[in-house]
Amino acid sequence: MDTEQVKKLIKDGRARPEGEYQVFGVLVPLIDVEGGCRVLLETRASTLKKQPGEISLPGGRKEEDETPLGAAIRETSEELNIPEEAVSVFGPLDYLVTPFNYIIYPFVGEIKRPYVDRIKGAPDEVDEVFTVPLDFFLKTKPECYRVATKLQIPRGFPFELIPKGEGYNWSSGTYQVCFYCYNGRIIWGITARILKNLAHRLTDNEQRA
Repeated sequence: MDTEQVKKLIKDGRARPEGEYQVFGVLVPLIDVEGGCRVLLETRASTLKKQPGEISLPGGRKEEDETPLGAAIRETSEELNIPEEAVSVFGPLDYLVTPFNYIIYPFVGEIKRPYVDRIKGAPDEVDEVFTVPLDFFLKTKPECYRVATKLQIPRGFPFELIPKGEGYNWSSGTYQVCFYCYNGRIIWGITARILKNLAHRLTDNEQRA
């Protein structure tokens, strides 16, 4: 291989996260009602293996030949029992890269008015569907905490190959965990991070306008 071949391969390539990640698409669904815009949220089914009973946004893992946006729309359709054409997407929020090897792409959109009354949570995935005024997130600062992440060195790691061996000074990091409390409901974790980002984007852009 010569430099021209390297140049072509690098120039025509696409940057992506290095490593193995699961990719998810999530939708922040908005509904226009009397009194203003509301955010639709779900309580996850108590029978689910992961995060049962927790509050989340519709979304899920990207399938092989699917985009994150496609996953967000498909999962919203499946979880709320509405057709995909019921969703009108406005655009993306900032994506999240977690220490758990997840990359989460959130999008904001609306459920078109004719379909709002047809929303019904899929019983195998959703125990309850409810809404929160968008203004709540615009006016409420979440409680956020920095949780330290810790390296777990596997047995058999070749310490002899690195400076200072077992005494090597590894870098450490933190992961932000946020909480909203609305009428006794706890909205936390990645869902809260996404809604916090939405509020920041809306208020920041409004101040610039």
